[in-house]
Amino acid sequence: MENNLAASHQPCTQRPTRILHFVTGGFSGATQVAIDLCFAARKSPDMDVMLVLRRKRSTSDAKVQALREQGLQVHVVSNWLHAMTVWELRKILRAWKPDVVFAHGFSDHIWGRRAAVAEGVPRIFHVEHNSRERYTPRRLRQALALAPFTQASIGVSEGVRTSLVQRGFPADRCVAICNGIDLARFPQEMLPARWEDREAAILMASRFARQKDQATLIKALGLLRAQGLAPQLYLAGAGRKLQRTQAERLVQQLGLQEQVHFLGNVSDLPQRLARTRIFVLSTHWEGMPLALVEGMAAGCACVGSDVLGVREVIDHEGSGLLVPESDAQAMAAALKRLLQEPLLAQRLGQAARQKALSAYGREHMWEHYRALLAQPVRDGA
Repeated sequence: MENNLAASHQPCTQRPTRILHFVTGGFSGATQVAIDLCFAARKSPDMDVMLVLRRKRSTSDAKVQALREQGLQVHVVSNWLHAMTVWELRKILRAWKPDVVFAHGFSDHIWGRRAAVAEGVPRIFHVEHNSRERYTPRRLRQALALAPFTQASIGVSEGVRTSLVQRGFPADRCVAICNGIDLARFPQEMLPARWEDREAAILMASRFARQKDQATLIKALGLLRAQGLAPQLYLAGAGRKLQRTQAERLVQQLGLQEQVHFLGNVSDLPQRLARTRIFVLSTHWEGMPLALVEGMAAGCACVGSDVLGVREVIDHEGSGLLVPESDAQAMAAALKRLLQEPLLAQRLGQAARQKALSAYGREHMWEHYRALLAQPVRDGA
């Protein structure tokens, strides 16, 4: 565990409100949300923030250092034993004495809240980032046992909030706050002046995991080729080796090697999106899909699987197209429309960008979190 904790000697009544975010160090969507909330809060002179990451195999020391160089206090705790994770986090809490802890994601919200309760943190929040987390009966009991000490359980979409209530979390303490992105990464001047200047290609930015469904998109590409359409497909993102290998094997089986490009992690995703006409999120389930919102912010014509989380972001035929989950025929039909009807694709892309700009900025997200902090402390929490 990294040390170097800085504690203020100012009286508690005068120092800024200290907010600590605890989240996986896998640099997933949940990690990015916690980072964005930290940077949004740092703009407020009455707020002081710290980010604590639970180390994963994919934790990038270079990314951690980059956050520190941007002025963010970042610490990393171990992951090899949950009791050790809680113990190391407790040491940080004891030294820094935060007023608020946000514990993000499963199962990190259990360990984060356990540590916060043990150290007497006044305000504790649980942030749920997905609608289908892998709760075992034991993990669910552990999570629900922390509910009396939790100010609120925050679902990152209305669908996620509903899933929390269905699992037994107190309905009066479950709220929905949509995730947001850093819209400054998608300035108008970055976008091509004309739709025709974008490549008539498809891009999906998502990690390779059981949750995601690159296979249906690849199959749809094979169906398009049989109809005389051969767009390029760019798959950005890393993730699990097994799922990527399966996708690569499917590409070879369908003979699509010259059309499908595995990019891995990319550092210039906004620029790539801005150069591409179509963005796809093919998935089995979601919470609040940040990758889709980024595609919208870049003005892409978007296609998404009609699952919880995605259908809350895309208005079918308004700001994008929805297709049934795991339906390659429907996916191919939607892509064919956008490839053959550029005016439709352009209209959907423009509508998607306007929706992203108006509803999904990280400052907009932070306003809702700040309003939650302004509420009176609940009894029993």
